[in-house]
Amino acid sequence: MDRQIIGTMKAWTIRHFGGGEAMSLDDLPKPAPAAGEVLVRIAYAGVNPVDWKIREGMMRQVFQHDFPLTLGWDAAGVVEACGADVADFRPGDRVFGYCREYGKPAGKGTYAQYIAVPAHLLARVPDRISLAEAAALPAPFLTAWQSLVATAALAAGESVAILGAAGGVGSVAIQVATARGARVIAVSRAESHDYVRSLGAPQVVGYDASGLAGAVKGVEAGGVDVVFDCIGGAALDGAYDLVKPGGRLVTIVGTPDTERAARLGITASRVVARSQPEHLAAMTVMVERGELRPPRLQVMALAEAVAALDLSRTGTVRGKIVLEVEKID
Repeated sequence: MDRQIIGTMKAWTIRHFGGGEAMSLDDLPKPAPAAGEVLVRIAYAGVNPVDWKIREGMMRQVFQHDFPLTLGWDAAGVVEACGADVADFRPGDRVFGYCREYGKPAGKGTYAQYIAVPAHLLARVPDRISLAEAAALPAPFLTAWQSLVATAALAAGESVAILGAAGGVGSVAIQVATARGARVIAVSRAESHDYVRSLGAPQVVGYDASGLAGAVKGVEAGGVDVVFDCIGGAALDGAYDLVKPGGRLVTIVGTPDTERAARLGITASRVVARSQPEHLAAMTVMVERGELRPPRLQVMALAEAVAALDLSRTGTVRGKIVLEVEKID
């Protein structure tokens, strides 16, 4: 179809880096899909920690930015229209995806009523989950999968410690690791232990008097094969001592010290997720099989985006925040 879709939409934008004061809910032109693109009417947008980091300019060295910038990369909704050369989707299809276009400046986002994105960034939502649940999955799943499977090559029978296991990524990582037959040690605050157990973690530890190393090595005395760090800071600094020789450390928050890792006989990597069709396919298969369920949801209105990011910024969210843009289910 052509690009003659007209009208406006509501979208949260920033025109400069900052806190909540930098955000405004604006009327923007409703996008139209170019060739190879799908226009999605958004029902829910997922809130990820990277969103407030982008807002505050903390990711300016990682991603290029075009202002005005609409925040958000996770979404679920229905197909409104398809551009030319789109064969896999039709109007009315329920879809979800991680809508960051790799290699392009951050600019258009999902804290909005509509987004037009390349079709390969999207997948059909399995019937067994709602659009709200679907919006909570793409970035956490892609991050966990690309960290544990694509980077760490976690294998059946290996042990993995997940630091920050109660958050959006950690909640999914527990399930990815379990599905691969790994022995999971979930590290979280004490008040989240019941939650991470409910996701299938057989061993759950906190930060006891002996510190992180003591807590994990109380379960795996010789250390673990893989550490997946979703916290950074002091947790990342202590994570090196948890990995057995020949093991792997993967972080999604800090910059790994590869020289320190080499001295310890381990590898250390950082993962920044990107959307890949085969990984989206793996996500939908796990959902359809019942091997993956969405993190615990905290649903907030689109108008509450500032408060949602401020809550995300505290680092205390158990599961995932999603913004309700429009009830479609």
